[in-house]
Amino acid sequence: MDTIKIGLLGCGVVGTGVVKQLISNQENIARNTGCRLEIKRVLVRDLNKNRSLDLPRKVFTDQADDIINDPEIQIVVELIGGIEPAKSYILASFAKGKNVVTANKDVLAAHGREIFAAAEEYQKDLRFEASVAGGIPIIQPLKDSLAGNRIKEVLGIVNGTTNYILTKMALEGKEFAEALAKAQELGYAEADPSADVDGLDAARKIAILASIAFRTRVSVDQVYVEGIRDISALDIVYAQELGYTIKLLGVAKEVNGEVDVRVHPVMIPNNHPLATVNDVYNAVFVEGDAVGQTMFFGPGAGELPTASSVVGDIMAIAKHIRLGITGQLTGCTCYYNKPIRPIGQLNSSYYLRLLVQDQPGVLANIAGVLSQHQVSIASVLQKRTLGHLAEIVIVTHEVKEADFMASMAEIRELPPVEKVDSIIRVESTNSNG
Repeated sequence: MDTIKIGLLGCGVVGTGVVKQLISNQENIARNTGCRLEIKRVLVRDLNKNRSLDLPRKVFTDQADDIINDPEIQIVVELIGGIEPAKSYILASFAKGKNVVTANKDVLAAHGREIFAAAEEYQKDLRFEASVAGGIPIIQPLKDSLAGNRIKEVLGIVNGTTNYILTKMALEGKEFAEALAKAQELGYAEADPSADVDGLDAARKIAILASIAFRTRVSVDQVYVEGIRDISALDIVYAQELGYTIKLLGVAKEVNGEVDVRVHPVMIPNNHPLATVNDVYNAVFVEGDAVGQTMFFGPGAGELPTASSVVGDIMAIAKHIRLGITGQLTGCTCYYNKPIRPIGQLNSSYYLRLLVQDQPGVLANIAGVLSQHQVSIASVLQKRTLGHLAEIVIVTHEVKEADFMASMAEIRELPPVEKVDSIIRVESTNSNG
């Protein structure tokens, strides 16, 4: 049985899981692929660190060139994350005739076009299942199993940290700051949680999913992004009263030939499959014209779940190497150049919570401004009285975002309006975007 040698760039949480999986499942892997997989070198920062891995000490190196320039290594697994030096390592690996597996959403969302072009130029495989939703298979199903569909929409809970925070706020009544602190205590959130709570991590992932689903290159800087810092426990309570659950969603739809791609808090109906996805779990909801509605659910991060996707990619490439077909089956599918739909063109319903002077005529003034901008009110609730102030919750019918935001600019300037506390989009899978 032939042996295919592997080089790992990085041996952190995921890299450790990959090593464990390749060693513990080596017999099954060999039978499945028809070849043996051998870890020849592993790039680490600190050669003196003690690692509880069943690998000889000589396998570890602190020089990436020891892997990239080794002619025996046929598969490079990039697990260091970030843009640089990961991008340079990936491109150099292709140039040296190596196939690449990566879990790096950052580099793919920002430089996917260049990386795919290099893979095509050198006729090598590039696989990246672990870059979105950790252990959940979603990249290859979109590229292969669902390829015969015209995808209508992709909705994703693709950040476990924010999903955990919103779950704690919903189930335990915690405010954002308290729920974030608990997530940090448990290791679900970094000391600087900005990438998660401001929606940047989810934006990178939905850019990748949108690119595959709609066969057009979407980069992260084209994704409209809002985070969850302004979500209050009150908003979650009121959403539940209205029959909704608040989630941070990555949303991608095709509308009249344009790609609508965004990340922001969303109120989704309680009977939607994504509404019951809690804690650190991820889920991706996909609707196609043939398959209908499907959902992929599971752990979106972690040592072994993410390693599961990485090892699956390694095995797929190993089969291609054995059959001599690398670079032929996994090329870029982004062969269209569809425009990105401006956020102002979005059609959505809106939830609005504001504090106003508790006096006659205030609601009529607000309704008048909304009406001038073609915004129709679906329901109004007066929730609390705070001294001389009243809290009002308004839910609109579907309206164009540009019109709604224009109305909000005027409402904020009305003398009786003390504060606009919250604006949240209300998502429906039947919406035309």
